Amino acid sequence: MIVAGINLFEARPAAFVVFAIGVLAVGSLPRLLRDKAVSFPIPLLLLGAAFFALPLGLTEPDPLRHGPAVELLTELLVIVALTNAGLRIDRPFSWRTWSTTWRLLGVTMPLTVAGVTAVGAWLVGLPLEAALLAGAALSPTDPVLASEVQVGGPGEDEEEDEVRFALTSEAGLNDALAFPYTHAAILLAAGSPDGGEWLTTWLLGDVVYRLAVGVAAGLVIGRLLAQVLFRLPAETETAKAMAGVAALAVTLGAYGATEWFGGYGFLATFVAAHALRHVDAEHEYHEKLVIFVEQVERVLVVAVMVLLGGAVVGGAVDVTWPLVGAAALIVLVVRPVAGLVGLVAGRASLVQAGVISFFGIRGVGSFFYVAYALNHARFPEADAVWSLVLLVALASIVLHGITAAPVLRWVDDREH
Repeated sequence: MIVAGINLFEARPAAFVVFAIGVLAVGSLPRLLRDKAVSFPIPLLLLGAAFFALPLGLTEPDPLRHGPAVELLTELLVIVALTNAGLRIDRPFSWRTWSTTWRLLGVTMPLTVAGVTAVGAWLVGLPLEAALLAGAALSPTDPVLASEVQVGGPGEDEEEDEVRFALTSEAGLNDALAFPYTHAAILLAAGSPDGGEWLTTWLLGDVVYRLAVGVAAGLVIGRLLAQVLFRLPAETETAKAMAGVAALAVTLGAYGATEWFGGYGFLATFVAAHALRHVDAEHEYHEKLVIFVEQVERVLVVAVMVLLGGAVVGGAVDVTWPLVGAAALIVLVVRPVAGLVGLVAGRASLVQAGVISFFGIRGVGSFFYVAYALNHARFPEADAVWSLVLLVALASIVLHGITAAPVLRWVDDREH
């Protein structure tokens, strides 16, 4: 059996040991690194690089050759992370109180897509469809690797913390909004006809219909599941202990049902989790749901980060000056500028807007979109797209990982 380049029969003992070390690290590193300038994905990345660098005869993970495995693993991790984000946010949906989020989605995200597409075409020399795919994949902030900049848990009032709220809610919603751009890139790569017919089909199908189904399905499923979870009595200790497992029902049920009807499952998953959070808001199950889903998420992070480290040492990233320059522009210029433009004269203060704009974390969600697109159409320069996305993710993991704690501590001290 081959999974992402690893022969599980030959490498099974070593794989078990490395995975055990990774899981142990996930359990202990957040406590050891609390308020330190290192986030827990960084040691996991180094662990994966070290593991695959050893002379064990393993085939390094190659995202280009193992696209279906990459798509499945990252898809599962993203929907779990979206559930976690939705369950954490105490602030109810509102046009006014979520105005920072709407600005990030409606202004910052399209500007980021355009900026990344331009950088990819101009500096890397990508064809339009490949450059647009890079723009789509690198436009959403990542709900998986952004735990250091997200809100706390149920009952922790983040109303006064616009930075953490904005980054959590943005990450929860913009993963779904990257899909229309990804589908546009797929249509271009597949050679769809030019003109109004293509645009109409894309707008009505990939934008309006899929987004509407995602929102509606998420609201309905979230509230239905809440009735089951919070109305049925849990009288035994076993029943109480299993309460957190219901988070998987939210994750898999909302995602699967919505995708079945052609909607955006990422959007439905986040909306369902947030809708559930606001049914019987004081119920003790909310905290159990968050604890369980966070544990599942972090175990999956081990697998992705270890494989990412292996991909890096295995040569999956083609490090050239144009690619390095493009990655630097995307992380240090495109996202921050797009963020500031979107947040100007908004609810967030200038300092808050600057911090929100800087922490445009990229990672697992970006991997999913590239794998998804390459599994649905043939793209020219696919290896260059992967290299660019992996470089941006690595830069984000390191840069944002070492700055998140001190920057947010400075913001907290300044505002309180």
